[in-house]
Amino acid sequence: MTPAPRLAGTHYTVAVVGGGQAGLSVSHRLRERGVGHVVVEANRVGHEWRERRWDSFCLVTPNWQCRLPGHPYVGSDPNGFMVRDEIVRYLEGYVAAFQPPLVEGVSVTRLRRSPNGVFEVTTTAGEFTADQVVVATGPYHTPKLPRMAERLPTAVAQFHSSGYRNPDQLPDGAVLVVGTGQSGCQIAEDLHLAGRQVHLAVGSAPRVARFYRGRDCVAWLDDMGHYTKSIDGFDDADAVRLRVNHYVTGRDGGRDIDLRAFARDGMRLYGRLTDVDGAALEFADDLKVNLDHADVVAEGIKDAIDAHIEANGIDAPEEARYVPVWEPAEQPRTLDLAEAGITSVVWSTGFARDHRWIEIPAFDGRGYPMHWRGISSVPGLYFLGLPWQHSWGSGRFEAVGRDAEFLADHIDAGRRMADVCGALTGAPTAVTSALPIG
Repeated sequence: MTPAPRLAGTHYTVAVVGGGQAGLSVSHRLRERGVGHVVVEANRVGHEWRERRWDSFCLVTPNWQCRLPGHPYVGSDPNGFMVRDEIVRYLEGYVAAFQPPLVEGVSVTRLRRSPNGVFEVTTTAGEFTADQVVVATGPYHTPKLPRMAERLPTAVAQFHSSGYRNPDQLPDGAVLVVGTGQSGCQIAEDLHLAGRQVHLAVGSAPRVARFYRGRDCVAWLDDMGHYTKSIDGFDDADAVRLRVNHYVTGRDGGRDIDLRAFARDGMRLYGRLTDVDGAALEFADDLKVNLDHADVVAEGIKDAIDAHIEANGIDAPEEARYVPVWEPAEQPRTLDLAEAGITSVVWSTGFARDHRWIEIPAFDGRGYPMHWRGISSVPGLYFLGLPWQHSWGSGRFEAVGRDAEFLADHIDAGRRMADVCGALTGAPTAVTSALPIG
């Protein structure tokens, strides 16, 4: 059944905030358990993919890893990589398949908890209450720009990666891309392939090979249990959660992103951008260190794959190891935008979390949710879709369903306990227990 959401003045057993892959996954799991709920989405399903990704964007993980609860990928190209519009259709198809109790175009502006434990949810469509709440808004809320961006000349067009669409969007001239996480590297490649002169400020992000010894590296890592390894197995869990993802691409069937090859073919590479003074830019002298580090990580992953192949007696073709195709003859420390003909800058500097609307003490001193596997320190409040919420796959199409199942089980148990308490006391009882945070 799909009860018609009423929102204002309504009381729900569970309110799910966010209708992306995380919110939809937990909705599916809650429905399986017969738990009444509502899913509130500020925009429309697929908004993040539709509005914050460039035209040539595609997944970096193979399509077969798209396995939301009850909705695995069933297309004709399991080893391919869905492009932006296909991802949106995949999510829209998910909604059509199980018809969650979804309300689109309604923003949650405030979340409080009353003294009796009931959650008060204020939205742009009025206020409602809930016994339990799942915050499934992910970690990427507000585009993050360094303060030094303010010091660029006004004549230079500036874009955050979330606002970049295609090379034609930018004014004629050379482009500076700042940041080499997945977005920065892929946008730099997009501009490079379009014939634009690209200058790239290289950070410390690692890389991974697309294919090795006859298979996608993701397939090897999946077999090796890499995506199910728990965050609890790391001594430095907080540091692990902040790690930058490895850069690679699924474009044109998938390939490596090799910044050295870009440099060999004309892209200009620099170290980290450290200062802006009008048209004069300064960079750290860490270009070689960053390139070498990325290669070491990629080759280390291959070492692990080799060990897995040998330990399990797998018949896999041999493959020669990577040989750097370019080395920096010097480490450029300065750049004059005018002299280089740079007319635009693309900031691939990530996003900041924004949980200011949650007026509940569920965060640490850095503003990060205090939780264990998504169960927060506040009874009845949960988080879903966070990086490394439990494993590397958390928050992604590959494993968000497993995290959602874990939370749905806990939510259902809390609901049953509340029902029992209510039956014994003769009055409704909110959830009053939570698992210890470790």
